[in-house]
Amino acid sequence: MVLSRIWSAFIIIAIGIASIKYVSSGHYKTIFNDMVVGKGGDTVQIASQPMNLLTPMVRDSLMKKNDFADRRIHYKTDSLKQNVKVYRVQESDGVIGTSETAVKICIGLIGIMTLFMGFMSIAEKAGGINLLSRFIQPFFSKLFPDIPKNHPAFGHMLMNFSANLLGLDNAATPFGLKAMESLQTLNPNKDTASNSQIMFLCLHAGGMTLIPVSIIAIRASMGSKTPTDIFLPCMIATFAATMAAMIIVSLYQKINLLRPVVIAYVGGISAVIALLVVYLVQLSKDELDTFSKVLSNGLILFYFPGYSSWSCL
Repeated sequence: MVLSRIWSAFIIIAIGIASIKYVSSGHYKTIFNDMVVGKGGDTVQIASQPMNLLTPMVRDSLMKKNDFADRRIHYKTDSLKQNVKVYRVQESDGVIGTSETAVKICIGLIGIMTLFMGFMSIAEKAGGINLLSRFIQPFFSKLFPDIPKNHPAFGHMLMNFSANLLGLDNAATPFGLKAMESLQTLNPNKDTASNSQIMFLCLHAGGMTLIPVSIIAIRASMGSKTPTDIFLPCMIATFAATMAAMIIVSLYQKINLLRPVVIAYVGGISAVIALLVVYLVQLSKDELDTFSKVLSNGLILFYFPGYSSWSCL
């Protein structure tokens, strides 16, 4: 209900702003059409005026060449440099185009979500989730005191954090949903998030990432010459964000983080990250790119399918 109201507010605000622009500016007389059927990158002619009515900056630029762009407004002059056509560029698709994009994204996620949900189902039925629960239970039991010992939610959360560590956003989603579903079974008040759900959500939002595979892939696809430059900053930033989330929520929920078990787990993770940073700063860009691919894909191959298969033995 709350989420529906938030989206309704967004829609009302968007229509209100569009109405104001329609009334107050001659550049947005087709704004309602653009909001519904417009396409990102489309140009809409909004004016045609003499060269001498333009600002000095635009006029000087058009004297050097026939077109000039000032943010989303483009100017194009004729060969005689007398009249100028003014265009506005639409930055994003309208409602119909966005709906089509949303469907394509959902279809694209079906495969990856089915794959990793299948791995989880195999591991869960084979008892692997319970094994993971026992492994992480000493640490998580301090952060999630409301969860019973060896509860499957521990394993689900660990799978989610593991996917985040590898930068597998799409894989982390089904694991996170499963973890929330498990935590909801323990929630006495179904309409309000429990302390355990709040802690898990904040740790998940911190998104501690060792190998930002998705970001590196996006940077590479966009033509970045050094797509792996994000490696170390992302690892350090997400580690700091996760630690901050854990500390803040623990203070709010009055959880004691100075227990030996918590210090040991956090200290161990911090030491691993510190050693990894020391090693990575010594690598060249090509070596860093190769290392990230080998480590991430190797862990994906051997951790999720390998662990699920081993659980069946």
